[in-house]
Amino acid sequence: MPCLYFTEEDVDQLLDMKSAVESMRSAFLRLAQDQIDNVPRVRARRQGIVLHSMSAADAGLGLVGWKQYTTTARGAIFHVALYDQESGQMRAMIAANRLGQLRTGAVTGLAAELLAGSQIQQAGLFGTGWQAESQLEAIVTTCQLRKVNVYSRDRERRQEFCQRMSERLQIDVVPVDQPRQAVEEMPLVVTITTSKTPVFAAEWLEESSLVCAAGSNWLQKSELDRDTIEKAELVVCDDVGACQQEAGDFAASLEHGEFHWQDAHEMATVVQEGAAWRAQHPGRAVFKSVGLALEDVALG
Repeated sequence: MPCLYFTEEDVDQLLDMKSAVESMRSAFLRLAQDQIDNVPRVRARRQGIVLHSMSAADAGLGLVGWKQYTTTARGAIFHVALYDQESGQMRAMIAANRLGQLRTGAVTGLAAELLAGSQIQQAGLFGTGWQAESQLEAIVTTCQLRKVNVYSRDRERRQEFCQRMSERLQIDVVPVDQPRQAVEEMPLVVTITTSKTPVFAAEWLEESSLVCAAGSNWLQKSELDRDTIEKAELVVCDDVGACQQEAGDFAASLEHGEFHWQDAHEMATVVQEGAAWRAQHPGRAVFKSVGLALEDVALG
């Protein structure tokens, strides 16, 4: 069987957000059924470059695969490779910038549907980079959003992002001048930034809100403050083991004994149980995603 190569243009033509969300839903169900072995990210470093590597084996798809990407001062370059589980032959090599953007957004969209509820009509968003685009697109796909307040530090970039996404998604995407305006009275707050320090204060959150933190996968970075973690009645991770290695958002709370890993829930459990699971776990919630190879394999 020949090995296929997919360019970024191919990926953009072949995939859409709706299919990406359903791919993530199916993948987490297989994870709950112990059909997937996921290996968290490892990093090799030399001056000026980091190579990030992660892999997964998905018996439900009959595939094993990896994602590797480099980060330099010029940016990041992503690739995903898929192999046939039975023969070991490579089935596909995929240029995966767009694929990664889609799966990262889709996981947040799925979390929003199950943990905030598909009926929510407004949300707050921190970040206006290329990953923020898919976060917003995914939430619009899974929820009935009509308005999103967006904050980022760069006022000009913030306004341009909001205008562009309003036109693309046909909802009100509103630039706001203060972080607080993206949090207060919002049932859902999404963070997808490169910030090393918290981007909002927990005291601004509504009592039953959901925070989806997707920006950091380094232990020395945190988009959330200690109080956001401490006061959350529910914490869900895309994968608890991966978050233990990469989620700096929990570091301060762990250090001060305000949070313990045994209190965190797996996204696979939430997906398996469905939206009714949230009703059994009321109150303020945090969903933390660091990104998993199983998602790349599934969408690939």
